[in-house]
Amino acid sequence: MQPTTPTTLGFIGLGAMGGHFARNLVRAGYRVLGFDLSPARLAECEAGGVDPLTAAEAAVDGAEVVLTSMPSPEAWVQLAHTVLIPRARRGQLFVDVGTVAPLETRRAAAQLAEAGAALVDAPLSGGPRGAETGSCYVFAGGTPDAFTRARPILEHFGGGAGGGRLTHCGPVGSGQVAKGVNQLAMGLGAAAYLEAVAFGVNAGVDPETIAAAVGDDSGWRAMVASTARRIASGRGEEIGVKFRELPYFLHEAREAGFDLPLTEALYALCDKGERVTIDDNRPAPSFFTELTRTRP
Repeated sequence: MQPTTPTTLGFIGLGAMGGHFARNLVRAGYRVLGFDLSPARLAECEAGGVDPLTAAEAAVDGAEVVLTSMPSPEAWVQLAHTVLIPRARRGQLFVDVGTVAPLETRRAAAQLAEAGAALVDAPLSGGPRGAETGSCYVFAGGTPDAFTRARPILEHFGGGAGGGRLTHCGPVGSGQVAKGVNQLAMGLGAAAYLEAVAFGVNAGVDPETIAAAVGDDSGWRAMVASTARRIASGRGEEIGVKFRELPYFLHEAREAGFDLPLTEALYALCDKGERVTIDDNRPAPSFFTELTRTRP
């Protein structure tokens, strides 16, 4: 039997991802009380049926379930400690769909629990297109009861009816950890192909030749070919390695007492570089630039 959920939801953060989610929830039959600092984003969501609010506090006060989709983990932590935690009430559920360091998620969840409220961390992978179509991968962490309450809502974000890409990963913070696996697989994978092709380029073989010689149309050979051709077209510096999120996962590893040697090395090398490209919508160094620049 499908668990019942409130018909009115609060939603704070209506950007590239959150705006699509809020409008999808309206189409699914929910009343959504939305807030964003951007008047343009707020107006766009209002045109899509979202009830606009003038303050984030009103979203917390006006709904039993409040979703957040903030532009950075720092913004979410600030929101949690200045708005969500101080105004939380017994029985309230908070669902964060952003990527935040697991430690910060657990810390906020503990403080919300003191007020009788619960937090589900549900970071997503799929980008704005996945948000628009409801086809994201959703990694959820929280108590079984909290996840049961959040599930009917999150199903609209992950894989359509039935939430085929929605997974309960364990206690609070587990969603962020599973998202870390997702991001590290993408970032370290991209870095490996970049380094392999850069070896050839640095040693005098042009990238189109590398694509023809090593590449193919499936598996890892397809990834080599794709990477080499992007480099050949002059876009190597644009290939991201999830730079801005690597510190979250390194911090989690240090706290838990295990090693991430490849991630440590990748971050250390990139962090020396100038922020010359955009990676996950933020200024970042280019791993390919660092690999191919002249060393003293």
